[in-house]
Amino acid sequence: MLPFWIALQFLGSLPVRLPGMPEPRQMGRSLLCYPLVGALFGLMLIGLSLLLSGAPPMLHAALLLSAWVLLSGGLHLDGLADSADAWLGGFGDRERTLTIMKDPRSGPIAVVTLVLVLLLKFTAILALLDQQQPIGLLLAPLIGRSALLGLFLTTPYVRAGGLGQALADHLPRRAGWRVLGLVSLFCLFMAGFNGLWAVLVAVLGFYALRRVMLRRLGGTTGDTAGAMLELLEVMVLVAIVI
Repeated sequence: MLPFWIALQFLGSLPVRLPGMPEPRQMGRSLLCYPLVGALFGLMLIGLSLLLSGAPPMLHAALLLSAWVLLSGGLHLDGLADSADAWLGGFGDRERTLTIMKDPRSGPIAVVTLVLVLLLKFTAILALLDQQQPIGLLLAPLIGRSALLGLFLTTPYVRAGGLGQALADHLPRRAGWRVLGLVSLFCLFMAGFNGLWAVLVAVLGFYALRRVMLRRLGGTTGDTAGAMLELLEVMVLVAIVI
């Protein structure tokens, strides 16, 4: 159970207390539990949606989005903002891009990117409610966090010595591919064609974003991983409602 608690503490803001600093091997195994954390968040969002079933639709969607952001503590939105600033300000230079990502300040492009992503997520949630497709609230966080496992399975981590390096070095790779296969089957079982469509859109988005990371950085960082998660969540939501 320890790898799950590590994943839950790292990916969310729920009050999880670990007995001590985890070993690198346990950190690597925690990546296998990222889809479980995504599924947990999705089930919590569906439960909240049921409780809000009598609320006006726009308020309903706004409260769901707020809960979604609070569950992750804004961690991945921060990565998205840093990546947006770095991609524009880096002017195609790898070292400059990495340096900008370390800067805690947010520029105009970061603010615009966050507004657009949150706007798309809000309107997609509103459409899910209108179409009575709550399964999207489960698939999006599940696929988004599964994508982090896929990213560490396939992509070098470029900041040596960081937490991400420990995750990548000690990830059980064969088990990781099995987990991704199970997630795909689960999505198909739970949502049928919508589940298959969501997985296909996420795979295409994953491939495109990973290619951009490799071209600019030669790999991934924690910020670009967070950016990928946020963008894939939006893609999945939009794919389901269109």
